[in-house]
Amino acid sequence: MPSPTYISEIDGRRLSVYDGLLEQTDLSRLCDILARAGFTRSEIARPDTAEYKHWATEIAVDALPAMPFLPPTLAALIQHDPDIRYRPYRAYVNVAHYGDMLFTHMDCAPGAGEATALWYICEHWDHEWGGETVFFDSSRDARAAVSPRPGRLAVFDGELLHVGRPPNRNCYLPRYTLAIKLEPVGR
Repeated sequence: MPSPTYISEIDGRRLSVYDGLLEQTDLSRLCDILARAGFTRSEIARPDTAEYKHWATEIAVDALPAMPFLPPTLAALIQHDPDIRYRPYRAYVNVAHYGDMLFTHMDCAPGAGEATALWYICEHWDHEWGGETVFFDSSRDARAAVSPRPGRLAVFDGELLHVGRPPNRNCYLPRYTLAIKLEPVGR
């Protein structure tokens, strides 16, 4: 069972952060694949920000069992919330560069009980580059920030308001986040 690097709670909703769950060879292979992937400017944060699309590429849900990140994701979910089993229903990768517009959003409708597993796919990241995912409370006050460290996984309640911040101007690499959206299948 993986142990979280740290846990935060925001308005009674958990955020668990894990490091070291992916082998370096798997992380390097994912970085290489993403550097050649076909991204489209098709993803939106919320309906009211639809004119600000950002770059994403989908991963077929039926392809997930062959992916090296799925077993540690499912193990982290069990540690994060041992009373609920989840099933992935969507997986995709966002890419952000300096100057991109990204907006706060929730990953599911209120009461859906969904979870998000968010992987940071990079071989190295300098903290001066920014690119953190910021989580907010119900008053829209920032309560936690997750730095995009190589192979880091953040697991959180899909109702937590959050935003992925684009990298700073001094960053020369794209910021890749691999998101797996999960729905509960039983308690």
